[in-house]
Amino acid sequence: MISSQRMQPKRRPLLPLLFFLSFAALLLFFYHSSSSSRSSLLLSSSPNPNPRFTFIIKLLTFDRFDSLRRCLRSLAAADYTGDRVHLHVLVDHFRPLNTSSGATLDRKLEESRRILDLVDRLRWPHGDKIVHYRTANAGLQAQWLEAWWPSSDDEFAFVVEDDLELSPLYYKFLKGLILKYHFDPANYNPSIYGASLQRPRFVAGKNGNKLQVGSETRIFLYQMVGTWGQLLFPKPWKEFRLWYDEHKSKEIKPILQGMVTTGWYKRFGERIWTPWFIKFIHSRGYYNIYTNFEQERALSISHRDAGVNYGKTAGPDSSLLVDESLSFNLWEVPPLRNLKWYDFCFTETLPGRIVNDFSRLRSLLYSLQQQKTIIVISLYQTTERIAKNLICNLEKAGSLNFILLGGNPEFLIDLARRGYPVIDADQLISGIRHDKSVYLEHETDIIREIWVKATIVRKCLELGYNLWLIDGNMIPGSGSLSELPHPAYDFVFAKDVGLLFVKSSPPSLKMWNDDYIHKVVAEWKSLTGSNSHVTEHKNFVYLARKALDDNADVRVDDSAVGVKLGAVTVNRTESKMNMVFWSQEMASALVQKELERLGMWSIDVDSSCVSDVCHKA
Repeated sequence: MISSQRMQPKRRPLLPLLFFLSFAALLLFFYHSSSSSRSSLLLSSSPNPNPRFTFIIKLLTFDRFDSLRRCLRSLAAADYTGDRVHLHVLVDHFRPLNTSSGATLDRKLEESRRILDLVDRLRWPHGDKIVHYRTANAGLQAQWLEAWWPSSDDEFAFVVEDDLELSPLYYKFLKGLILKYHFDPANYNPSIYGASLQRPRFVAGKNGNKLQVGSETRIFLYQMVGTWGQLLFPKPWKEFRLWYDEHKSKEIKPILQGMVTTGWYKRFGERIWTPWFIKFIHSRGYYNIYTNFEQERALSISHRDAGVNYGKTAGPDSSLLVDESLSFNLWEVPPLRNLKWYDFCFTETLPGRIVNDFSRLRSLLYSLQQQKTIIVISLYQTTERIAKNLICNLEKAGSLNFILLGGNPEFLIDLARRGYPVIDADQLISGIRHDKSVYLEHETDIIREIWVKATIVRKCLELGYNLWLIDGNMIPGSGSLSELPHPAYDFVFAKDVGLLFVKSSPPSLKMWNDDYIHKVVAEWKSLTGSNSHVTEHKNFVYLARKALDDNADVRVDDSAVGVKLGAVTVNRTESKMNMVFWSQEMASALVQKELERLGMWSIDVDSSCVSDVCHKA
């Protein structure tokens, strides 16, 4: 007989099981929270694939009753496709009177009442209508700058001054731009700060010369802001407002030499806001969307009524596009990759030129205006401010045939975004792991740098290009590097400067092969194997010269190239006639001080060029 005690199953304690289940649930909770947090961060930095955006019209008005009435009528007559569109009217107060005449004061008060009554009587069924009537005169600058602080990244402001007239088609067109270039991930670019509906009129960097756009170009990107119907994207506007606060508080003026808007600022001072925004856009490398319709038509026109900008009424310089009778589909928005980008000089720029694979080098070289001599600038061991100062000096001299080489991906991506051609050395090295003849994965940074430089020289020679290879510790004095005399030799070395010229020729191509590249690397390894002090001041140019055969067609020239900071006292005349260079070990602050003395420090506190120099095409 089996006892009941033996037949009864053994009871397991429940406490450990409950503890395990609770712990598992806790882990799942934290994992879900962490994943949600990461997802929200990713979504916040990317365009929204399912947009539900807010559109606010910011109408700025002052004392032009007839202008305001015309503007309100055009806004009310527009097609809003059933969307909720809000209207905010910001009414500035009249200025303090210089006369004690009671009649003049009464007339001003009556003008204000008429404007407020006009706005109050306006029926706005599309969304909220909000009126802000100031108690004191703020002026045009404050009206613009204080008009909007975005409440979300999906809120857009369309700023309208009261002497504008809008096409009935304007909103539907802007909505298409927002959906295409802000919310579509395939066409989103953070460098775009908005869209202007006015007809593009002048080149800001060429003394206001008339802007010429080909009839085949319908939508393009141009850095200049357009105040006659400007759509503002939220993130760039917030960034600008914070930038403005900092610069205004520190009394940093929005001076950008070479720009017509600097003349405006010197004339009008703080009465206008555009020089501030233009200086910000220039420092960030941002762009604005513009339209180009046939017969000088636009979706927004200014009647240029008498006010802050015009002493007397000038009338519109464009015709309002009021129907769809065009030779193309107005609602067909082209992909971003098909648009052309133009800087303040209205010179076409090519953002995104970054070589991370040798197969892309050919197209990059071809984009450099098909010049047969190019300049590769090594930014290894070069600070970002020193590098940007060099770029500004090259642009001032008119050098456009340079490529920037380095191993700082974040900095290189930003330079490429601004339109500069770059080579990402780290990505190049990652892309050649399949090549069994090259073992770089476990090599030192200096070995990688040597291999990348030597291989780029070979690739350029194979493609038929002459090449200057220079370090970032120099600035051309008399002009662009391409203006240096073409040597009769295949190779020119300036070891102290760190400058190398290689002419594309059968002998140089035959000599600069894979075996030679390995010899250059071996030269460095032989130096490091003996004594660490031996490697001081031994740059790539030194190694490349040492690895060459004795019978190579070579010229070694240091003295004729330039003058060295710190070695001798350089005056401004000498710096303009020569290349100025300095030791990589020289402190950045001292380099800046010396270059400032020579008039060769060309960047401001934002590490942006202090001038915008336009050259003849």
